[in-house]
Amino acid sequence: MILMLLNSQSNIAAPRYVDAKPLTAVITTPVGDVSQSSQLRLPIITWGAEFAIIHANGNALSTTPNSLFGQAGLNFQLVREDSFVNQLKSYIQGDSPYLRCTLGMCAQALALLSKDPRTKPIVISQLTWSAGGDALVVKSGIKSAKDLKGKTVALQAYGPHVDYLTKILSDSGLRMSDITVKWLPDLTGTDNTPMSALYESNVDAALMIIPDALALTSNGTVGTGAEDSINGAKILLSTKTANRIIADIYAVRADYFAKNKAKVEKFVHTLLKAQEQVQGIMQVQSSERKTLVKKAGKFLLDAEAAVADSEGLYADVEFTGYSDNVNFFTNSRYPRNMQRLSTEIQHQFVSLGLLNGVIGFEHAGWDYGRLQAGLLNTQDSTASRFDSAKVSAVVARKQQQGTLADGTLFSFEVFFKPNQNTFSTELYADSFNKVIDLASTYGGALITIEGHSDPMGYLKKKKLGESGVVLKRIKQSAKNLSLTRANAVRKQLIEYGDSEKIRLDPGQFAVVGQGIRQPNTGICGGDPCAPKTEQEWRSNMRVVFRIIQVEAESSVFSPL
Repeated sequence: MILMLLNSQSNIAAPRYVDAKPLTAVITTPVGDVSQSSQLRLPIITWGAEFAIIHANGNALSTTPNSLFGQAGLNFQLVREDSFVNQLKSYIQGDSPYLRCTLGMCAQALALLSKDPRTKPIVISQLTWSAGGDALVVKSGIKSAKDLKGKTVALQAYGPHVDYLTKILSDSGLRMSDITVKWLPDLTGTDNTPMSALYESNVDAALMIIPDALALTSNGTVGTGAEDSINGAKILLSTKTANRIIADIYAVRADYFAKNKAKVEKFVHTLLKAQEQVQGIMQVQSSERKTLVKKAGKFLLDAEAAVADSEGLYADVEFTGYSDNVNFFTNSRYPRNMQRLSTEIQHQFVSLGLLNGVIGFEHAGWDYGRLQAGLLNTQDSTASRFDSAKVSAVVARKQQQGTLADGTLFSFEVFFKPNQNTFSTELYADSFNKVIDLASTYGGALITIEGHSDPMGYLKKKKLGESGVVLKRIKQSAKNLSLTRANAVRKQLIEYGDSEKIRLDPGQFAVVGQGIRQPNTGICGGDPCAPKTEQEWRSNMRVVFRIIQVEAESSVFSPL
């Protein structure tokens, strides 16, 4: 995590808010030709993906001859620039043909960069997904994303969290118009950040990087008010759970790409090699690992000795590699591909007034068969990220305690007919697609499939005066039936994913048989309330999907 020295709460100055205007109204830099220097400036940011870039450059800011970049005939000067506005100005005036951003950040700039065909961005590579480095911190009283309705949320203007917030709201059934947004100019390290804004009494939530989130929440628990924490503040959702929202990319100017496609392809291929090598280096303690961590600390954090913070940057990302790049750019069925994310993000930006309309991103159109050469890991991983035994134990404990709803990020119901035991894709494709999208977006979350049964049989027998033994048997039978139905839904869902060529992690899904314990009609005197209408009766025959955050159960989920 990033090392920061924070003032006490009483000494923090009131943050300076800004207006978030379309970037076309903010940046008026004239377009210039790309620098003809033999050494290109390559922007980097304070992020874990840079480990691969630093390694490829020979652990130096200037490319060394024996480095991966050097051997590929490339020559770069790495320049750290965490202000996206400044990076855009440099890109437009030709200081560098490369642009380093999240897909959402680049989407905010599409209208600006498409005004001149020379600066239109061509997306060339996805580097990482944020897998723990970003978080939504909320004050007490906010228990789920739906509770953000009517609240005030702070985040950095033009930063990496705008699309993060819009996706969370969208999946909760909310719009940006349902909240009040306060924009900050900086992301971290000053008084003008989302972290600083959350100290204000009229701000209810804020999106920030994980080190700031840990400080506000007493190291990720619940803020006590001591030191820099806020009493009652907690992390509602981090990208460890929502690990398919913030996509980290490189783009290049269209004019440069047209003249230097072979060089750009070498750059992308070398990055893929570097990612594989860095993942190997970081798995074992060695002098090579020690050197890389120190250099990353020096170049990204201005402190070679910031070893723990440097390692934290690396831990907060998930390298995409070859197979994820293929899915992201070429697989139209992949729920989190570039086209879907771009459209999703831009529609929300239009509602915010940051864009006037949706503009398509252009991809380099690589021959991935050629890019595969020399790489070791080119297949999708089939390993489950969830420990099935531990998942079952967690779910069983929550069910016994009646706390399955705790930590629920999103939930929705699917209804079935009396005596129904199969769930065809013809009838349930929309629901299955919704689950697949949520499972793909929140890859670190546990998804429970809870079967519920009709209590009418039990209520009728009780009214007839049946013995306690018989009634207990009916309850158990209803529970078994609900579990059977939940298993049938799980099986059909995974088979549907396979038919759509979308691999779901079976370990992410846990089945629960609730029986008649939690009817939609409620509980009356310890028993299910009798339905008064046919609609109420049918409302009890359902399967409930819950997307549950299990970050506190650290042994349940292991990021790859």
